[in-house]
Amino acid sequence: MQTLTLAQAQQILQAALARSKEKGFKPMGVAVLDAAGNLKAFASEDGASMFRFDIARAKAWGAVGMGVSSRVLGQRAKDNPNFFVSLAATAEGKFLPQTGAVVIKDAAGNLLGAVGASGGTGDEDEEICVAGVQAAGLASG
Repeated sequence: MQTLTLAQAQQILQAALARSKEKGFKPMGVAVLDAAGNLKAFASEDGASMFRFDIARAKAWGAVGMGVSSRVLGQRAKDNPNFFVSLAATAEGKFLPQTGAVVIKDAAGNLLGAVGASGGTGDEDEEICVAGVQAAGLASG
């Protein structure tokens, strides 16, 4: 089984930030996690607030833990709020079901990790994450 390499994580990070800059988004924080939820790479652009790391990581951590994008988790949270409040409490603040993170998969569909962003709207955050994953030649979901 393939694992997410540091080189891939850095490529995802750099491509995500490049897309953000290209689009003129506000300063971003981007976190790339491996399949076990461990931080592989993180960057915070100049001018990004101190909350960017925690939010980006929590979006990615939830996505990798549940195996789906944080957009899907946000939709699920609307249908089952008690479960998601309990899950967030159990995760000690590391779980945020808000749009802005996608899972990272290899060509065979194996889960390699997740990337989350914070700084723009949820749609903007998600857009740069997808761009990063695609630039690394991997699949997002």
